[in-house]
Order: sequence, then structure tokens, then C-alpha cells
Amino acid sequence: MKLALQLNVIDPKIGGVMIMGDRGTGKSTTIRAIADLLPEIEIVKDDPFNSDKSDLDLMGNEVREAIQNNESLETELIKIPMVDLPLGATEDRVCGTIDIEKALTEGVKAFEPGLLAKANRGLLYVDEVNLLDDHLVDILLDSAASGWNTVEREGISIRHPARFVLVGSGNPEEGELRPQLLDRFGMHAEIRTVKDPILRVKVVEERTSFDQDPMVWINNYESKQQELRDRIVSAQQLLPTVQMDYDLRVKISEVCSQLDVDGLRGDIVTNRAAKAHAAYNGRDTVTIEDISKIITLCLRHRLRKDPLESIDSGDKVSKVFKEIFEIED
Repeated sequence: MKLALQLNVIDPKIGGVMIMGDRGTGKSTTIRAIADLLPEIEIVKDDPFNSDKSDLDLMGNEVREAIQNNESLETELIKIPMVDLPLGATEDRVCGTIDIEKALTEGVKAFEPGLLAKANRGLLYVDEVNLLDDHLVDILLDSAASGWNTVEREGISIRHPARFVLVGSGNPEEGELRPQLLDRFGMHAEIRTVKDPILRVKVVEERTSFDQDPMVWINNYESKQQELRDRIVSAQQLLPTVQMDYDLRVKISEVCSQLDVDGLRGDIVTNRAAKAHAAYNGRDTVTIEDISKIITLCLRHRLRKDPLESIDSGDKVSKVFKEIFEIED
């Protein structure tokens, strides 16, 4: 779970993470904790869309017009935003809305940005994503696929960038996720309750220690946190130079083909995740070990569900991977 989140911070194009597991296993806690590891990004100051002044696909209309008119823009550094999408959110709160009164009286398009605008260039977290209303799921799918959010109200149209990493969590007992939404998540982690009593005691002790004095607990782990931040930043810089042998790419596609994975998303995501994993470990060449660490996370949710199948989807991916890459147990 932690690895999947870190790899998505290194390369947002992996396409997000879906974390399913038993209740009380720390899913939400871990996801919210990733915010502390996020590096800083440069944005245009006071811009509601976190626009990047050097990338046309990541800037709002006002910033684009200012650049075309050769106006100078002030920038600032902020932490990569992490936005929570509550289950009870309305469509207007998610997409934003147009101030009709201002549009009619002053003749200007007055847009009230929503959560998708705030999440541009950041992470959008949906807790209990399997309980989210279908129409909101459709909006998220559309924005996640296109990288843009379009708001149409009373004959007025506003379009702004909404490129974000979608992170979802849920408990499978509360209902399954729609297959088309599941396929949009680049990676899928399954969390099980810890059975080892010693590890359970350690978790309880850490939690008790945090409750007694949060600041002391945070300070104890600050050096490790900073180490992780530095590692993620250096991996982001190394990522464009990472190479993967043609033979390995062919074998990844062979695994996807043998598992009968629909479409090519599985191949693309596995390639990206393997490169991010190599960069995370300070290497510029992908190895079989990189692929073995991430292939189950990338493919387990893309397999066709067979109610009569006794083997877990993760074990099935692992088995086929070992066969094709000729790895002995």
C-alpha cells in the first residue's frame, strides 16, 4: 500500500491507487499521511487551479491569456495539494458552479471553483469510494481520463484543467466497485488484518505513544520522513532517464495476454510503475525484481471475475509472472 502511494507521487501518470481491505487496518490514516511526504510545486500566485505557467495543459484560461499577452506572472511554492472528496458532496461542490447573477448583471463569467479545481496537479482522495453516488463517479471518470473539467450552466461553459492522482479506499463488505471505475485506478492494493501478535502489540504501542504526545512522536520520526521526501524528489528527477529492455516489455505484455486482461491499460501502467520503482531505488535500468514488486499491484484488479475460481487474483498474477519470467519458487 505504501509502495503504491509513493510510486504514484513519483509518477502521477501511473493513474492512482485503489486500496481495499478490512475495516480498522489504517487505510485512511496511511493515505492522509502521504501528504506529509509530498514535495513542493511552483504555481501561479492566487490562481484557483494551481496553474503551471510553463505547461499549457496545466493552466487555466486567465493564466494562458496573461502569458499570450506577455504579462509577468508572480509564482509561489506550495505543497502538492491533497483534497478529500466527502461522500455527501454535491455535483456543484465537486465541479464548481457559475455565478449566474454576476454573469447576467456584469456580463462576466464568474466561476466558483470546486474540489476538482483544488485537486489539479495534486491528489484527490475518496474514502469509501464504493459508496459514492454513480453520477459523481461518472464525473470523476471523465475528469481523470481527460485531465479537464467542463461546467455547463445556463448556456455558459467553463473549462479548466483537472489533472490529479485519484486515490480511493473502501471495504469490500460494503459493496463492489463498478468495473469501469476499478479499471481507471492504476494500482490496486488489498489490505488484510495483521495476524502476528507481536506486530499487533507494536502498532498499539505506537498509537498509544502518539496519543500521549503527538509532537514528540512526530519529532522522533522527522529524520526518516525527510529521508523519504529526499528519496522521492531524487526519484522524480531520475525517472525520465530510466530505461527498460525490449525483452522485459515483451514479457510484461505476455503476462497481460495470458491473464486475459482487457485493453492495454495493464501493459502501460506496469511499464510506468516498474520505471518508477527503479528510480525510487536509485537505478536507471529496470530489473526483473522491479517488475516482480509491482506487477500484482498493477494487474490484480483487471482480471475477469470468475465466481468458481478458488485462487486469489493476486496469486494468479504472481503465478503467471513466475512462469513467463522463468522464476523458480
